[in-house]
Amino acid sequence: MAGRRRARQEIQRFLDTEAVQVAELDLAEGEEPVLRPGPGGPPVTSGPVFVLVRRAGRPVGTLLARVPEGADPARELASRAGETGGGGPSGASSAPVPRPPAATVVVATRGRAAQLGRALDSLLAQDHPDFDVVVVDNAPATGETRELVERKYGERVRYVCEPVPGLAVAHNRGLAAVRGEVVAFTDDDVIADPRWLTELTAPFTADPRLACATGLILPARLSTPAQVLLESHGGFAKGFTPRTYDPQHPPADEPLFPFTAGRFGSGASMAFRTAVLRAVGGFDPATGAGTPARGGDDLYGFVRVLAHGGRLHYTPTALVWHHHRETWRDLETQAYGYGAGLTAYLTAILVNRPALLPAFLARLPRGLAHARGLTAVRDTDGGGAPGGHDERTHPWPRRLSRLQRRGMLYGPVGYLRARHAHRAAVRGTR
Repeated sequence: MAGRRRARQEIQRFLDTEAVQVAELDLAEGEEPVLRPGPGGPPVTSGPVFVLVRRAGRPVGTLLARVPEGADPARELASRAGETGGGGPSGASSAPVPRPPAATVVVATRGRAAQLGRALDSLLAQDHPDFDVVVVDNAPATGETRELVERKYGERVRYVCEPVPGLAVAHNRGLAAVRGEVVAFTDDDVIADPRWLTELTAPFTADPRLACATGLILPARLSTPAQVLLESHGGFAKGFTPRTYDPQHPPADEPLFPFTAGRFGSGASMAFRTAVLRAVGGFDPATGAGTPARGGDDLYGFVRVLAHGGRLHYTPTALVWHHHRETWRDLETQAYGYGAGLTAYLTAILVNRPALLPAFLARLPRGLAHARGLTAVRDTDGGGAPGGHDERTHPWPRRLSRLQRRGMLYGPVGYLRARHAHRAAVRGTR
């Protein structure tokens, strides 16, 4: 009884967390700072603000600040950016971006036509010189998505239907329809920055051995306690320093490489050289949202191309804004799914690439310690502070920690169930 009471008190502290505004601050040498609200958001006023800092339009950092009552938000936040270093030098290069290769963007969706329309509008506004968009309607219950694509977007967006449920299955269906040299994947709950596709795909021109690129993912809204807590836990962002991972030269500071694939990026902003992704067999259809495995399809893709000998590059200038889940129940589901997806993808890797088993076993003790740290309970007093990318100093409540760990225990079972369910579903569609 006392344990349940403590859990309720812990949750209530987060439910009392103050909403945070989201904004962009562009700093250019010799010019007045330009402050814009986050995509679709209201003008910035007094109160806490999570700010993406840009220099000459390029993302270079974030900061969390409070605008005092009566202060000018742009001047106040520009001053804070200078004080904290947010917006100072970063790994984002100012060198010209090479011409990107032809690309196809694949968006898998299931029953979320309103969100999908917002994502497609941002994708069709990309400044990339040569791309097309494919929507994969995954196990649709209605014709709403097809009707939206055909009515509003016509020939600008190609529609395909995948009757077997599962995000990886949908991505593989999209991969089969790709025309571009590079295939980019994003979700139906994002808004893509106008330069997202150019920045994400241009590295493939510069590096012939590059097999995969990932980009920066920031919150479009922080209006509920669950959204604030998720971003305080690190969100989906991987920081503002570009990095290349090369299996021929494993990073010395990554002793678990390549199995800690969550450090490489996330599925809402990833691209692959089309020929390489097809050569490794695409994504494992028994992984991903919509299956008993709960997730891990993107992580599986990252490790498969690295195991194939390709490089992976994290590109922080390739930005999408993600609409985080809004409720505490959503966050509980997500925490469990994180844990399940992690161990499900590891199971998938070992099932499909048994030659990796010795390397996996050699890293297992450190891997277990890493998993304990990843899911550790942290002090929850005072709520979270969005913007700490790839750090483990933010609060994380006991309830979510337990759900993550339960998910990790379930993941291998979920993967095996998903394999069985996928085979049955494929037989049923024949």
